[in-house]
Amino acid sequence: MTRVVVLGGTGHIGGYLVPHLVEAGHEVIVVSRGRSAPYRSHPAWSSVNTVVADRAAEERAGVFGDRVRDLDADVVVDLICFDVDSARQLVESLRGHIQHFLHCGTMWVHGHSAEVPVTEDAPRRPFGEYGVRKAEIERWLLDEHSRDGFPATVLHPGHITGPGWAPINPLGNLDLGVFHALAAGEEVTLPNFGMETVHHVHADDVAGAFVAAMAGRADAVGQSFHVVSPRAITLRGYAEAVAEWYGRPDELAFLGWEQWRSQVPEAEAALTNDHIAHSAHGSMAKALRLLGFRPKHTSLEAIREALDWLVARGEVPPFRARG
Repeated sequence: MTRVVVLGGTGHIGGYLVPHLVEAGHEVIVVSRGRSAPYRSHPAWSSVNTVVADRAAEERAGVFGDRVRDLDADVVVDLICFDVDSARQLVESLRGHIQHFLHCGTMWVHGHSAEVPVTEDAPRRPFGEYGVRKAEIERWLLDEHSRDGFPATVLHPGHITGPGWAPINPLGNLDLGVFHALAAGEEVTLPNFGMETVHHVHADDVAGAFVAAMAGRADAVGQSFHVVSPRAITLRGYAEAVAEWYGRPDELAFLGWEQWRSQVPEAEAALTNDHIAHSAHGSMAKALRLLGFRPKHTSLEAIREALDWLVARGEVPPFRARG
């Protein structure tokens, strides 16, 4: 039995990952702040040991890494590391004490893509604080493997979605009003020609990739892997699909970026800009080749599950009944 510690295990990825690990026969310890229940209820949680810890406070005190080390794990999965100093403190404590360390990165380490689908060996050109910091963590962890043999693997999810998590919408932001407009057959205006891409991934597939990397440790250590759906989707194709789910014609209009951004709230425009500037579009070939991992959900399937959850909560209109 493998002893697995999951940092941030009550979040969206952990809601799927932890039950998968328990069902696979692993002993699981979840470290979290203890402020919320898991995103997804499951009988497996009754078999999980939970350790309550405030990571930020304990890192400031210089004790977090040692606390995790003292849990005597074989494998540590870190879903909540966002800067290299945080990673460094943890790794220095775990060095020589674990068999495998898995870090959750992001597709945004790539920044602008020159060729698509982008592969893991493409040059890193990150921009924006989140992508830059995650790229720095990835580089440091893989350097630690090269220099000292630290058993690190980095997984880079796309736009995580599924039940319990609102999807990035066809405008590249989180405004649920877009779905209301498409349901009503109203005109929706996309930036530019709507040909930028988003690359969603179901949280269950992200969890599955972590499990596959653990099972394929010999091939996973020292490597980074994308975790996305089989294909990215354009904003236009996304809007057309949602309109079809509602049984409406797609009433789409298009505006150049500067004009478009002047007509939406600043926060929504900023989020759209982040998504269309990145236009994530990743290849899953490496994960299939080395880990035998293939995502179960397409982008639209993952989005539809997220929207079905929002429909049940009354946050978006119900879809036309499937015939």
